[in-house]
Amino acid sequence: MADKKYPLTDLRNIGIIAHIDAGKTTTTEAILYRTGLKHKIGEVHAGDTTTDWMAQEKERGITITAAAVTCIWGDKKINIIDTPGHIDFTVEVERSLRVLDGAVVVFDGKMGVESQSETVWRQADRYNVPRFCFINKINQTGGDFYKSLESIHHRLSKRAFPIHLPIGFEQNVKGVVDLISMKAYTYKEYHDKNLIEGEIPADMTDQVKKYRSLLVENAVAEDEQMLEKYLEVGEEGLSEDEIRKAIRTAVLTGKFFAVTGGDGRGVIVERLLDAVTDFLPSPLDRGSTWGTNPKNGDEVERKPDASEPFAALAFKIATDPFVGKLAFFRVYSGKIVAGSYILNSSTGEKERVGRVVRLHADKREDVSEIEAGDIAAIVGLKGTTTGNTLCDPMHPIVLESITFPDPPVSIAIEPKTKADQEKMSQALQRLAEEDPTFRMKINHETGQTIISGMGELHLEIIADRMKREFTVDANVGEPQVAYRETIRKDGVEAEGKYIRQTGGRGQYGHCWLRIFQNEAGKGFEFINSIKGGAIPSEFIPAIKSGIEEAMANGVIAGYPVVDVKVELYDGSYHDVDSSEVAFKIAGSAALQDAVKKAAPVLLEPIMKIVVVTPEGFMGDVIGDLNSKRGRIESMIDLSPGIKEITAFAPLGEMFGYVTNLRSMTQGRASSSMELDHYADVPSNVAAGIIAKTGK
Repeated sequence: MADKKYPLTDLRNIGIIAHIDAGKTTTTEAILYRTGLKHKIGEVHAGDTTTDWMAQEKERGITITAAAVTCIWGDKKINIIDTPGHIDFTVEVERSLRVLDGAVVVFDGKMGVESQSETVWRQADRYNVPRFCFINKINQTGGDFYKSLESIHHRLSKRAFPIHLPIGFEQNVKGVVDLISMKAYTYKEYHDKNLIEGEIPADMTDQVKKYRSLLVENAVAEDEQMLEKYLEVGEEGLSEDEIRKAIRTAVLTGKFFAVTGGDGRGVIVERLLDAVTDFLPSPLDRGSTWGTNPKNGDEVERKPDASEPFAALAFKIATDPFVGKLAFFRVYSGKIVAGSYILNSSTGEKERVGRVVRLHADKREDVSEIEAGDIAAIVGLKGTTTGNTLCDPMHPIVLESITFPDPPVSIAIEPKTKADQEKMSQALQRLAEEDPTFRMKINHETGQTIISGMGELHLEIIADRMKREFTVDANVGEPQVAYRETIRKDGVEAEGKYIRQTGGRGQYGHCWLRIFQNEAGKGFEFINSIKGGAIPSEFIPAIKSGIEEAMANGVIAGYPVVDVKVELYDGSYHDVDSSEVAFKIAGSAALQDAVKKAAPVLLEPIMKIVVVTPEGFMGDVIGDLNSKRGRIESMIDLSPGIKEITAFAPLGEMFGYVTNLRSMTQGRASSSMELDHYADVPSNVAAGIIAKTGK
């Protein structure tokens, strides 16, 4: 596989994305089996799947890290990334979609569109990734292709059209009708080697006619020439190839979605593979990528061509127990050769490319070079992190990076023995390199190590990985909320002065600041309005640095101050005594004084919670959410007797919610939670938080 070169038109970079438990990993396993990479299909519950290779993934039956696999189908090469469905690991989906050309969205045919299905769909919208829908598990009790299709229309897009219709219902599903070739493809058992081609069942004729007309009519609407021909000759006048071409053109717009369905373990996956190669884009279809020249800030184009200067994006860092640090990357232009030197334009450092490996989940295959459009990994890059651009040193470019949310949950962690202290900080450092939503810091007042992540499960997995992969036993504290502070009054002015006169040279720093509220999520903005040299320009960065330092510890309860604009508008200096240190201290004092006078408030993370529950428990679930300061946003019927409740509640009230929900609903309800926004803490609650911090 390594030696054969595939033209860009025959390459597909796709992700498998879905809600947790929709069957992404099982579908990926079936793809690997059908493309000849495996001699049998791994089962998630048996813990022998290829892409779920971490011990924690096998035990819990969930995907935690995005795993990359390369396989061949017909004359096409497919790089597949199987991504996690759990909301705590949404960063894995985010960074995968940034570098993928297309995606297969898997839905559970018993549940239709679930909360996390909506989240990954929105992520794909954000990166404008064309996608294809696969309704899985329609062969199981409660599985219903048409109901799931209806929920896609209702919650995601009206422009989703089947290219296959299932033959049979629930356990009797035994194949599909292909609406393009107008043939039936059936099997006796899902694990059969081949599909049997035949005629469309007589009782499906009307249904097939209706859905084929809808498919063709909507597909040709995206292509002017094809639409003209369709209006002249009608549906019957279009050849099979023309219909395929029209569907492909429509799918590539990112606004038209082809749909199929079946048993994700079985032979029907061959039809899904055909659809991936027929309709999802190649790197050529996605076209040029754009970045900026770090030397002059000009916009630069890179075409998907091996003869262009090399440009790639590192989208994931992983620690491999056998080969060390792996940097996964997508090549947008040019090629990378093992043994050459490249520039990390995000850091300005040059790095040597040691080994380049193609990926097969946890197995590696050495290759000598990787060309434009492809995905692979480099072993041993030292200073490269997620979102860095790698490029030709002679033709520097910085590609758009990947933005990640700040983690809202923190816990204190300490090693069980003194001997483990050093090992623990190394382990946490390595894990933070891999995961941009995991942070660690030392609380200098208490000496504690604080780790932060996207949720309780996220931090649980981090502690577990530390124990298994780095043999560090640690005591883990109770989860803590990452509160923030901000201001609610604009235009407040404050003076900062630092004057020390000793026997020799003194210290002199003096500045005036004005502070304003910034838009939520905008963070800190510094405006330098000094005129006429009131403060020499060499001291301005020191004032800014002092302000930033003061913002790390707010005035209410010591939490970071966010979303503030600070204007430096006046001050004075001393020819001899002024220094950077003095201005830094003055900037820090002025900021603290200004915040105190600008109606400071405490902010708390508000989570979006989606609960799927049998109707009988709905009253209990709503009552419980209300008691947690929750606000019910919506309630919808997912299927007969099953309700989906969407609510917003403060993170501080939601620790341990999954366990409470299980006991409240006899284990029959499920939930997902994600950070939605920050909001002011009610004054009575704020008083309790401040009392705990001892401020």
